[in-house]
Amino acid sequence: MPLFRYRGRSARGDLLTGRLEADSVNAVAARILNLGITPIEIGPDQLESASVQQFMQRFGAGKPKTADLVLFARQMYSITKAGLPLLRGLRGLAQSTHNVMLRDALHDVLQSLESGRDFASSLARHADIFPPLFLSMVRVGESTGTLDAAFLRLCEYLSQDQDVQDRVKSAIRYPLIVMGVIGIAVAVITIFVIPNFAPLFAVLGNDIPWPTRVIMGTSSFVLNHGVALIVGAVLAFFGLRRYLKTQEGRFRWDRMKLRAPVLGELLHQSVLSRVTRSLAISLSAGLPMIQALTLLSRSAGNEYLAERLLHIRNAVERGDSLSRAASAAGIFPPLVLQMVAVGEETGELTNLLEEVSGFYQREVDYRLRNLASMIEPLLIICVGGMVLILALGVFLPMWNMIAKVGHAG
Repeated sequence: MPLFRYRGRSARGDLLTGRLEADSVNAVAARILNLGITPIEIGPDQLESASVQQFMQRFGAGKPKTADLVLFARQMYSITKAGLPLLRGLRGLAQSTHNVMLRDALHDVLQSLESGRDFASSLARHADIFPPLFLSMVRVGESTGTLDAAFLRLCEYLSQDQDVQDRVKSAIRYPLIVMGVIGIAVAVITIFVIPNFAPLFAVLGNDIPWPTRVIMGTSSFVLNHGVALIVGAVLAFFGLRRYLKTQEGRFRWDRMKLRAPVLGELLHQSVLSRVTRSLAISLSAGLPMIQALTLLSRSAGNEYLAERLLHIRNAVERGDSLSRAASAAGIFPPLVLQMVAVGEETGELTNLLEEVSGFYQREVDYRLRNLASMIEPLLIICVGGMVLILALGVFLPMWNMIAKVGHAG
C-alpha cells in the first residue's frame, strides 16, 4: 500500500502534516476529513516508501518505547478523567504524537472506533505496540466504566517498570565496558606487542618459561589464523543468535542469566517484582486469576519464569491454591509464599501482592546501590590475573637472560 504525505488545517486553523498509508489520494482525503482536518496538499511520500518503512519496523526501528506508552497512558488518563469524548481526545493525541508508528496506529484506532468497534479491540489491532497486559487492563476498564483508573494503573506500572529496567541496564553497563576494555587490551598486546619480543626471547632456546611459551603460542596462533578466527567468531555469533530465537535456546539462555553470579539474583528479583506488581494490578482490575497468570506468562520477559508461571496457572486451574502452586514452582522465597498464603486466607491477596512487589523493589534498589562494590572484587581479580600472566610472560625471560649474562661475566 503506497505512503502519502499530507498538509492540512485543523478546526482551529493550525497547520498539520503527517503521513498515511492508503490506496489513493481520495482515500487519504477521506481519512483526514474524518479526523477533522481540512486537506491542503496530498501527494506521494518521496522520501520513504511504505515497503522501506515496514522493512525497518520489522527490525524494531521506530517502535514505540516504554516511555512513549507511559506518556500515552498518562494522556489517556487525563482525557478520560476530564470526561472528554474518546474520539476527540484520540484525535488530539494522534496530532501531537511524535513517534510515527504510534501515530499511524492511533489513526487506525480512530478509524476502527468510527466503524463501530470498541476501544480495546481497536488497540488490539496493534498488538506489536500494546502489550497483552495493557490491552487486558483497557478491556476491563472499558467494560466496567473505570477506564480512567485503568490508565492510571498502567501509567504507574509502566513508569516503575521502566525505572527498574533502566537502572538494571545502567548497573550492568559498567562491568560490560570494563570487560570489553580488558579484552581489547589483551588483543592489542597479543597481536602487536608480544611478536616484537619473540626474536629476543628466542635467544633463550629451550629455557623459555612456560608463561612466556603460552603467551607466544597464543600470539602466533592468532597471527597465523586471524582470518579463520574472525570468520569463526562471526559464524558463531549468528549461529548463537539464531539458536536464541528458538524456544529451547531462549529458555536455556534466560535460565542461565538467572543463575549468573551477582547479576543473576538482581535480574531474578527485578523480574519477580514486575510479575507480582502486574498480578496485583490485574487482580485489582477484576481479571480472573487464570487469565491474569496467562497474561503474565506472555509478558514476563523471561522464558524460564514464563514457563514457571504457566505451571502455576495450570495448578490453579486444576484447583490448587495460589500459594501451593507458587511453592511447587520453586521461584519464590519462603517469605513471599507465606505472604501469599496469608493473603488468600484473609482475602487481602491484592494488597499483600503489592507488599511483595514493594519488598522486591527495595531489594533491587539495595542491590543496585551496592552492585559496584559487589562486582569490583571480580573485576580486580580478572585484571590482576591478566596483568600477572603478562608480567610473568614478559619479565621472566628477561630475568633469565640477565642471569645468564651475569654468570657468563
